[in-house]
Amino acid sequence: MTSVKTACPYCGVGCGVLAKADGTVSGDPDHPANFGRLCSKGTALGETVSLEGRLLAPRVDGVETGWDPALDLVAERFRAAVEEYGPDSVAFYVSGQLLTEDYYVANKLIKGYIGSANIDTNSRLCMASSVAGHKWAFGSDTVPGQYADFEEAEVIVLVGSNLAWCHPVLFQRIVAAKKARPGLKVVVIDPRRTATAKIADLHLSIRPDGDAALFNLLLEQIDARGLIDADYTAAHVDGLGDAVKAAHGSDRAMTGLSDTEIDQFLDLWCGTDKVVTLYSQGVNQSVCGTDKVNAILNCHLATGRIGKPGCGPFSITGQPNAMGGREVGGLANMLACHLDLENADHRHAVQTFWASPAMADAPGLKAVDLFQACADGKIKALWIMSTNPAVSMPDADKVVEAIRAVPFTVASDIVIDTDTNRLVDVLLPATGWGEKSGTVTNSERCISRQRAFLPAPGQARPDWDIIADVGRRMGWHDAFDFASEAEVFREYAALSSVSGMLGRDFDISGLADLGDQAYDAMPPTYWPVPRNAASGGRFFADGGFYHPGGKARMLPITPPDRKPVGAGLRLNTGRVRDHWHTMTRTGRSPRLGMHMGEPYLEIHPEDAVSAGLRDAELAVVENPRGRVILRVLITAKAQLGSVFAPMHWTDITASQSRINALVDAVTDPVSGQPASKGANVTLKQFEAGWYGFAVSAAPMEPTRPYAAIARCKSGWRAEVAGVRLPESWESEARAVLNLPDGEASVVEDPAGGVYRVAIHHGGQLLGLFFAACEPVTVARSAAVALIGTETPPMAALAGVAGAEQPDRGATICACFDIGSEQIRRSISDGARTVDALGACLGAGSNCGSCRPELQDLIDAVAPVKMAAE
Repeated sequence: MTSVKTACPYCGVGCGVLAKADGTVSGDPDHPANFGRLCSKGTALGETVSLEGRLLAPRVDGVETGWDPALDLVAERFRAAVEEYGPDSVAFYVSGQLLTEDYYVANKLIKGYIGSANIDTNSRLCMASSVAGHKWAFGSDTVPGQYADFEEAEVIVLVGSNLAWCHPVLFQRIVAAKKARPGLKVVVIDPRRTATAKIADLHLSIRPDGDAALFNLLLEQIDARGLIDADYTAAHVDGLGDAVKAAHGSDRAMTGLSDTEIDQFLDLWCGTDKVVTLYSQGVNQSVCGTDKVNAILNCHLATGRIGKPGCGPFSITGQPNAMGGREVGGLANMLACHLDLENADHRHAVQTFWASPAMADAPGLKAVDLFQACADGKIKALWIMSTNPAVSMPDADKVVEAIRAVPFTVASDIVIDTDTNRLVDVLLPATGWGEKSGTVTNSERCISRQRAFLPAPGQARPDWDIIADVGRRMGWHDAFDFASEAEVFREYAALSSVSGMLGRDFDISGLADLGDQAYDAMPPTYWPVPRNAASGGRFFADGGFYHPGGKARMLPITPPDRKPVGAGLRLNTGRVRDHWHTMTRTGRSPRLGMHMGEPYLEIHPEDAVSAGLRDAELAVVENPRGRVILRVLITAKAQLGSVFAPMHWTDITASQSRINALVDAVTDPVSGQPASKGANVTLKQFEAGWYGFAVSAAPMEPTRPYAAIARCKSGWRAEVAGVRLPESWESEARAVLNLPDGEASVVEDPAGGVYRVAIHHGGQLLGLFFAACEPVTVARSAAVALIGTETPPMAALAGVAGAEQPDRGATICACFDIGSEQIRRSISDGARTVDALGACLGAGSNCGSCRPELQDLIDAVAPVKMAAE
């Protein structure tokens, strides 16, 4: 089988992948984003392409049907809503998982033909504040720099970014740069001491939302130290005086940092010319996210440290095609090709190009407002594409009810069962990664081809094709008569020439004449790609901004005094290393579920004492919006007064663990981006009558008061807990394991509070269930390995690893499936550096995202072993 060059479907790094039809996956050594490196998620892509649970035919009210009746129904219901209630009675909610061609056709249909701008995207949840900040400062949503700047910088500042877990390939580029040039300094600004902080020369545990105050202090010092680039600002920047005036007198206390920490940061930033400030969700997901972005941009504009090798502000996006979506106007307040929806000349130019009958002339509803309009009865038809808002949106329980309130709902997806798909009237089967073809754009403006290496299963169709078919059925046949994704791309590239003629940044008209073969073979390409000028490169080193007059704008920023609101602790939400969003893809991989196999609450030791919580117990986390149950993880890496919980778990993978149910739907007033890290919660102990661990050859469901399900090599594993002791442990075990048949072996020790059940059939072990009155202590990886074997039930119920099969421990290195106990044994045997562990086990030698945890184990084990020696 030949390898197909494609692009990873996960984060905004945009790694190149070599994939084969048998699921073999490796990094593309020729791709400029990753040069062959993949993270743990990318490495495990081959485990996620099975057809298990796939949506393979259209479904109307849960009944399979053909494409014609399903799409006739969709077209008719959308047409009827527009005719009776107007174009703003319908809405699309789309996704950074869509390819650019999908995004383009969706935007053309709703903005140019239906005549509404009610299309927004889950990218609103990750980078809308960066878009708004760019537009305020630059006049356009332009990313100035490139990844190569990380290798050339002298100081890299990571703000609100756990790069080691969320963008591991870029993190490893920085690690390699620091190793090659020890003089490179790294600053990590984050309330939590994350894995990223392992490489930090300075970690600043900033007060939540203290970023704008810190960068105002920096701007004040830039002025005080005479570092303002007078020539650059005079020629290319407006608003310098007002911005500097606003920065003077900033309150250091608003940062929550000591004077020493602040001065160290100011000295590092001011003491070198080559500074990259890389920021992510910790900046964007805030009620003052746009102000934070502009506070950062102000410092780079004032010093002229922008658009030059080794320096500049850099927004790193979450979704794989968030940038492509931005380029085609995927947000409710944008037009295609970075044109402005509220600019009459821009609207006229796009409408003329499209020859469209009903151009939207005002911004549509942003994500939070869109679902509020659903709840209020204003949206009569809603189409959700490739996303799961019932889990990922803030105030998620309210979003569930909002979707239910819409008279007609559609979802395009690759799987049948998600929290969102359970709510809709029509399900449309889309092709997924490995089956679909098109383009994506990564965080450094590199357009890559995502290519198919698998056939489309069942009746699945590409998203652009489904959307275009609905457009034709609504009466606009010629406008949506696309024969291929290449044809869509050519139209989109041709439209970008209009953007170029209007003096805007996004112009790929040089690609508008690509034939099908050239499109299919298109290498990674940096935009802009104008017809008759140089392509790619950085922006703004010599000015050339997109405000009238060609100058950037520095903005006066007043940092918010973010006093705690309400009782309790501040809830910070985010991601874990090996999972992606709501796990519809990563949840299929046994390797990826073994690192963090259940939802958890990271809490500072002092806060845990105050709440009466012990490590590994369960906590009830609640506020007026909702209630969740999470495993307690006590760590001094958490900031006092704040707790952290990941956002990946759904009602399908866990019971009562959808963390966004607790997040208030409050947004940045400019960007509309939700403040996903700003909720307040109270904590109390979950009064469990018993705790359990289960592993089964049969699929399990989260049916107990607490349950978290994960795939494993032998089937499924689960952490569970109940309120009351069951009358029959065998019945309880069978219900949890989903194994009604087979023989049961039961061990009960009521005095010790220990209960164990094995289910077997024909000599084969089908399930194991361990329960106790305290959190269960059992060799979990060893238990998982026994399912499907002929191990005697009583031996399996011992709950310890046998001598012939030592316990692997919890997975640390997902790339090579290496467990904590394996690593501890190697450290004891003398492998006392991360590189030595890589040499003997392979751990940490691929994506490198586990290297901080490997170092933690070395720090914990090696001193004890050496003392014993």
